[in-house]
Amino acid sequence: MKWNSFYPVVMTQTVAESAAFYQRYFGFEVVYESDWYVSLRSGAGDNGLSYELALLDAGHPTIPAAYRKKAEGLILNMEVDNVNSKYQRLVIDAKLTLEQDIRDEDFGQRHFILSDPSGVLIDVIEMILPTEEEASHYSESVWQQEQ
Repeated sequence: MKWNSFYPVVMTQTVAESAAFYQRYFGFEVVYESDWYVSLRSGAGDNGLSYELALLDAGHPTIPAAYRKKAEGLILNMEVDNVNSKYQRLVIDAKLTLEQDIRDEDFGQRHFILSDPSGVLIDVIEMILPTEEEASHYSESVWQQEQ
């Protein structure tokens, strides 16, 4: 199957507040905005890619009635080049809700976790070298160091 696009649509009870949050703290721009749906896109980074995120009123009639509830059990991973500077800006300076403090993981991440106004978790990650044991779990040589 060839895809033209792929992006998460987060069902929330705080569409406007959540949209403002992603614009202010993560640099997203509005592509489409109504009172029940907001489509956001980040500007292209150094890699030339842009990213999309949509927010949908959890009670909207386009959603089957049995599923009209806010998102639960969702983590949005945002990989960055310098997680320490993002921690300073988002946690220390902006005082966003910190759910897990910054730490290094054996499997190759330095990260911290925030929550948005809807309760969706945002994992801000910088890839670091994993331990030798954890590196063996990767299916390809993604951790080759430059000679």
